[in-house]
Amino acid sequence: MGLLDALDARLGDGLENVLCSHHARRLRRLGWGEVLDGDGAGWFTPRRPVQHGNKIEILIDGATAFPVVSQAIEKAQKYVHIANWHASADFRLTREPGAPQLRELLSAAAERVPVRVLLWAGPPIPFFEPTRKRAEAAQREFLECGAVRCELDARERTLHCHHEKIVIVDDVAFVGGLDMTAVEGDRHDSPEHPPRDLGWHDHVARLEGPVVAEVAAHFAARWLEIAGETLPAPEAPPEAGPSSVQLVRTIPERTYGFSPHGDFSLLDSYLRALRSAKSLIYLENQFLWSPEITEVLIEKLLRPPTPEFRMVLLLPQKPSNGADTTRGQLGRLLDADADGRLVAATLVAHGDAPIYVHAKLSVVDDQWLSVGSANLNEHSLFNDTEVNVVTDDAAVARGTRLRLWAEHLAADVSGPVDEVVDQVWRRALKGRSRVMELPGVSRRAGRLQGPLRGLLVDG
Repeated sequence: MGLLDALDARLGDGLENVLCSHHARRLRRLGWGEVLDGDGAGWFTPRRPVQHGNKIEILIDGATAFPVVSQAIEKAQKYVHIANWHASADFRLTREPGAPQLRELLSAAAERVPVRVLLWAGPPIPFFEPTRKRAEAAQREFLECGAVRCELDARERTLHCHHEKIVIVDDVAFVGGLDMTAVEGDRHDSPEHPPRDLGWHDHVARLEGPVVAEVAAHFAARWLEIAGETLPAPEAPPEAGPSSVQLVRTIPERTYGFSPHGDFSLLDSYLRALRSAKSLIYLENQFLWSPEITEVLIEKLLRPPTPEFRMVLLLPQKPSNGADTTRGQLGRLLDADADGRLVAATLVAHGDAPIYVHAKLSVVDDQWLSVGSANLNEHSLFNDTEVNVVTDDAAVARGTRLRLWAEHLAADVSGPVDEVVDQVWRRALKGRSRVMELPGVSRRAGRLQGPLRGLLVDG
């Protein structure tokens, strides 16, 4: 290790220790200290109820997910509630000829049921999208639809946002990573990822059963504080399937009266599951620069829990921001991987066109699955509002992982996980396929950015 590398490592360790200590003090002060103590493990956090008797289906990519959401809105009989980072009135959920714009779809639904839309108000200073001007314009366009209600939520922490992406229609809920907008990228893409300017890989969970009432109650709590309207208490739908599902959240403290000390169950959920991993950690995420998360991953690589243990990371080739930080943390993970258990990859379309991995999905041991709006960075785990759903339904977890791996690798992936990783994944990375290896990158410019950013903007 050269002098600059040694200095980088020392500075990186020091800054990350300061940031982690800051987070630990903050969570202890708020009554969430045990989340970072390192003792909690298991598939569910005790901080949130677990709902049994649900059906959960993972819809892969926008061309699959958006038509299902559109059909639900078209058939709404009780209400339509939407909470997005941003939504555009002229966005079309399908690309079929004559497909209605979102405002037309919601306006038609509003003729028979209440329609409420809750969007982030945008940053007070136009440092990033959606600007406050853009958010206000979207609100006006939705309100012009007549009976559609649209409110802007400006209770964000400094340099953070309301990031969740949820839709509730009657007794069905959708929780995922797709916003109904083309701002910062075209969300319409299919699992085949045909050639286009920039592909967009993401997921949405379609939910039926009692957990839908949890999603509806979360929306109602935010709506009451922003719009001043008390919604009827959601009725728990009847059981619809075999899955136990938990709604987990990030809500910073002092954001809402219904959660004055915040809600960090999403972080708790992730740490418990990753600590529990024995055979597989599979992460698809837009960002990976939370030191709390990467320290658990590094520990797993340094001290593998079983001989079969493998880790597969699917990340964007170039995130919209934080790229150096994510790649810097990836460098640390690759350094810890002495036994060749880690695969770090990104997606490309035909002709090596990049596919933007906007996903926020994780599978552990084919027994635990999490999907929603949360990235694995300090924003999503501590400072933005986020919603994920978690299940310990092994059939859903394994089935989703097999579908994704079959999509990415275009090969038989049904064998033992360690053999598929060692043979199929690594062979695909060396040839012309939809996956491309993400190499180790010097941490010098990168590893320091995440902790510095966290210290500057994390209260």
